[in-house]
Amino acid sequence: MIKRFLVETSSRNQMVDITSQVEDIVTGSGVRSGLCLIQVLHTTAGLTINENADPDVRVDIIEQLTRIVPFSKDYHHNEGNSDAHVKASLVGFSESLFVDDSSLVLGTWQGVYLCEFDGPRRRYVVIKVVSDEIRG
Repeated sequence: MIKRFLVETSSRNQMVDITSQVEDIVTGSGVRSGLCLIQVLHTTAGLTINENADPDVRVDIIEQLTRIVPFSKDYHHNEGNSDAHVKASLVGFSESLFVDDSSLVLGTWQGVYLCEFDGPRRRYVVIKVVSDEIRG
């Protein structure tokens, strides 16, 4: 079964920690061991796993992506969000995480982030939790 949840962003470029929402879905799935597949359903937002202890890491990531892919440039796509499409493609649209003991397998400082590049917007994230247990 696929679960879906909404993330409302508040600025053009933003990283929103969605770890607890993902963890809640994993716990509620009843899967003890397997995989958690996560996907954002948009072309101007992405997903990443990174540090969740120091908020400056998020600031650095956004600042460097903006330096690499500036808002104003000679883009062919002229809806005013070309940079967002490029940033989202660089970050990626999905993540796969191991599930063990009904919890996400993350490092001590890791969190799951929705990366907004064309906000503020309402973004949908979908999750599928797949069991690797053999049923008899």
